[in-house]
Amino acid sequence: MAELSSFDGTILYYEEEGAGSPVVLLHGLSSSTKGNWKDPGIWAVLVRAGHRVIGLDARGHGLSAKPHDPAAYEDGAPEKDVAALLDHLGLVETDLVGYSMGAGTALRFAASDSRLRRLVLGGIGGDPKKWGAPPEGSGASMQQRWLAGLEADDPNSIEDPVARGARKVFESRGNDLKAIAALLRSNRQHLSSDIDLESLKAPTLVVCGDKDASPKELAEALPDGRSLVLEGDHEGVVANPALAEAIAEFLAA
Repeated sequence: MAELSSFDGTILYYEEEGAGSPVVLLHGLSSSTKGNWKDPGIWAVLVRAGHRVIGLDARGHGLSAKPHDPAAYEDGAPEKDVAALLDHLGLVETDLVGYSMGAGTALRFAASDSRLRRLVLGGIGGDPKKWGAPPEGSGASMQQRWLAGLEADDPNSIEDPVARGARKVFESRGNDLKAIAALLRSNRQHLSSDIDLESLKAPTLVVCGDKDASPKELAEALPDGRSLVLEGDHEGVVANPALAEAIAEFLAA
């Protein structure tokens, strides 16, 4: 089991396999290196393609420490964890692949750190100029509905189907519900219009499922971006073999 102490002393779990050019993988919310990359076969494809594959379990997830204080997820903590991993491994250049939450972390890291060769952003898109804007319409946000499900004392009392469904998903993945709730309650930045996209010089692939956000607008806003649409929704596209093939092909260029 490989661990490192991050910038604030939080213990993070990572694993690696293979030899060759390094690629760091950042998973999505409520998932892990195993769930996002290993189980769907993406990890194995990249190892066979000749990479040193490195997966980081984000704080609050997988085998990493799971703080229950929202402050632990604030002030750029996710991207600082990536920097700590690269420092720990002595990497002066790497490819970086993120999905959903991990893609947001990868994007922010890429905008402030020059150690990237190529970047893949999966499961995020839309018009970056509108990121962070209040959602249209009224009512509770999706995040608030998820929190209601996570923080309910009795899961059988949850009436909102979105909250109930979120609770079931997070539990089925073995998440620490208090840690996930702390992350969602934190004043963290995921996708917002303050990200300096012009500073991101690494060639970047933005890839989404055809039933998810459009990758086109984000790719066009990047200095060297390209977009790809694959079959699948936000969760399902990870299991589409074409995603692993597209990542490997892009990194081989």
